[in-house]
Amino acid sequence: MKQPNLLFIMLDQLRYDCIGFSGINPVKTPNIDRLAAESVWFANAFTPIPTCCPSRQSLINGRRAETFGALWNFKNGLSIPALEPAEYAWPRELSKLSYTNVLLGKWDVHPSRTPLEYGYDKHVGFGPYKELMAQKYPEIRYEAGYMGERDPVPLEHAQTHWLADRGCDAIRELSARDEPWYIQLNFTEPHLPCRPAGKFADMYRPEDVPVWGSFGETFAGKPYIQRQQLHSWNIQDYTWDDWAPIVARYYGIISQADDAIGSVLRALELSGAADHTMIVLTSDHGDMCGAHRMMDKHYILYDDVVKVPLMIKYPGLAKPGHICEQFVYNMLDLPPTLLDALNVEPPSFFHGRSLLPLLKQEEVADWRTEIVSTYNGQQFGLYTQRMLRTERWKYIWNTTDVDELYDLTGDPYELNNLIYDPGCTERVQEFRRLLYAHLSEEGDGLVQNEWMRNQLLHNHKL
Repeated sequence: MKQPNLLFIMLDQLRYDCIGFSGINPVKTPNIDRLAAESVWFANAFTPIPTCCPSRQSLINGRRAETFGALWNFKNGLSIPALEPAEYAWPRELSKLSYTNVLLGKWDVHPSRTPLEYGYDKHVGFGPYKELMAQKYPEIRYEAGYMGERDPVPLEHAQTHWLADRGCDAIRELSARDEPWYIQLNFTEPHLPCRPAGKFADMYRPEDVPVWGSFGETFAGKPYIQRQQLHSWNIQDYTWDDWAPIVARYYGIISQADDAIGSVLRALELSGAADHTMIVLTSDHGDMCGAHRMMDKHYILYDDVVKVPLMIKYPGLAKPGHICEQFVYNMLDLPPTLLDALNVEPPSFFHGRSLLPLLKQEEVADWRTEIVSTYNGQQFGLYTQRMLRTERWKYIWNTTDVDELYDLTGDPYELNNLIYDPGCTERVQEFRRLLYAHLSEEGDGLVQNEWMRNQLLHNHKL
């Protein structure tokens, strides 16, 4: 096989359980489902941090965001560092191999530096789309805020399909050349506010949307900030009747993005490049969208936001339709995977591992048996969390509030906090020590002082 092209499709705030292939919720995603059936589907993929900017910076750099100070989104008031061009960025390695690197859509890696400073040859953001909308539809006003609404723009002019058209153009142009290419297609959907257009605005009736299994959340024994979140968003009195239309729009915009992705995949087939193109589809993190009665993705580390879809199609190497149950990180494991696929030695400082052995279905004796995700704060204030998740258990270290422990076998919706259960005392101590080992090894500054170490190593945590 000649050097593969790389097509990387990133969605924003897409839940693992809201792809039809997952078989969990009734969301129609026929094009993504078809891709999943041709790919290796990772059933236990997690984001290292469920926040847009630091998650995407980790992808470019290959390390946890805390390592270079990207603790939260740089757009939300509290000043924070971002990944600077002087830092390592693996797309530069592709340039050395004569790849043409194109990024289309959302960036969110630096507030002022462009992708051209991180190894990309071309970037088309949403500026041209906004100009198009101002020219063609100057009368359109959106009134519903974050809760979303119908988009009156014709489907062919919706942002999803405009971006997909740019992707199709790039595939046709680059596939006509002899050199390999890397296209990263970053959708903003289904990030709130959800505004489905055309037939997708009415695809799901609110009365047909199933209630989230966690919607009966009482917050008993949970950290204070979770209940506060409802008041911060002014949704404390929302019933399912209030949430169902919002979730229906979330479903609708996912199906709309799927339709747009379908056109990109068809363009790839027509270009003749599909048989030597590696395709990755994932999301930076998930979305609460009414789960636990909450909104967005902040101040929690529930699976709703940390578990993500991830599929990799690699013709000639990965067996189509294989479901991999191993724990993987999307943003940390993909950089070494893509470099490994090109026979480039991944840097020793990467925090992830190449997924090529899993794609080949090789036995890996020392593969990870737990996953760590982190959170540091956002527009409603700082709040530090670190999560350790195994197949059955999830432990969350909330440094300034009560910790959390969930038995995911008996409590898959994470409703019953067992942190003070006498039968779990030794397990909590074990998880704290294990979490400390992970954080210390990866250079997390949170545990680099004696007070924080004592919480985990010596169980000095109420």
